Amino acid sequence: MTELVRIAAWNVNSIKVRLPQVLRWLQDQEKAKKPIDALCLQELKLTDDKYPHRELEEAGYLSLAAGQKTYNGVAIIVRKAALAPMASDLETAFLKPVRNIPGNADEQQRILAATVCFKGMQPVRLVSAYFPNGQSPDSDKFVYKLGWLKALEAWLKDELSQNSRLALLGDFNIAPTDVDVYDPSKWVGQNLVSPPEREAFQRLIELGLTDSFRMFEQAPKSFSWWDYRMMGFRRNAGMRIDHILLSDALKEKCSASLIDKEPRTWEQPSDHAPVIAEIKA
Repeated sequence: MTELVRIAAWNVNSIKVRLPQVLRWLQDQEKAKKPIDALCLQELKLTDDKYPHRELEEAGYLSLAAGQKTYNGVAIIVRKAALAPMASDLETAFLKPVRNIPGNADEQQRILAATVCFKGMQPVRLVSAYFPNGQSPDSDKFVYKLGWLKALEAWLKDELSQNSRLALLGDFNIAPTDVDVYDPSKWVGQNLVSPPEREAFQRLIELGLTDSFRMFEQAPKSFSWWDYRMMGFRRNAGMRIDHILLSDALKEKCSASLIDKEPRTWEQPSDHAPVIAEIKA
C-alpha cells in the first residue's frame, strides 16, 4: 500500500529541450527513494503529436498533455508503479480529463485537469496550470491575465464542490507576498506582484485552498524562478511564483512541501525549479 504520494510542478520551458532533464530528475528521485508520483509540467512549447509519450512510458510514466506550437502547453505525468491496479493505461489513469477552462474561449493551452487513483488512496483531482504572465500592468496581456484569473476562480469553485481532494499545481506567475520576492523595492508596481494579481491569488485561497509551501517553516529567500539574465540564480535574485495549492482534505494529509533547486544548477536548465508536496495516504 502506498503510504505517501509526492506530487510536483515544474515549468520546463520547452519539453523538447528539457526532456533529458525531466527524465534525469525523475530517475534521481527514484534512486533517492523519494519517487515523484505525479508531475505537472508547464510550458511544453510543442504540439500534441510531438509530445514524448513513448520516452516517458519507457521510463515508467503515463502522461496526459495539452500542447500548443511554440508557446504554453501543460501536462500531467504519473508514475505507473504508484497507480491503483485498475488505473493501468491512459484511459483509466486519467479520469474526467478537462482541457482548458470550460466556458472560457481561449486558444492558449494553460489548463489540464484529471482525477488520478493512486494505490491505497482516495482519488486525487490534479490541475496542471500555466497562468498568463501579463507582461506589464498597462498592457493588453495584463487585461487578459486578470480575465483568465477570474474565469479560473469560477471554474475552480465548481471543481472544488465536486472534488474535495484537489491540488492546483503550476507556474502561477504571481509572487503572493513580498517575502516571495528577492528585492520587493525593485518590483513595486510591476507585473507578478501587482495588487490585482495578489488579490486574485488570495481569492483562490479563499475558495478553500492552502499554499502548501507556507504550511511549513522554510528558509529565507526561498524561490522557484530566477531570471537567466544578470546571474539571477547565482545571486539568488529570484521569486517564488510556482505553487501547489491544496484543498482542505489534502491539506490535512500534507506532510512536507519544498523547492528542489538542484535542476536549476544543471547545464542549459529551465529558469524554474520543481516544487513538491508530500501527501500521506
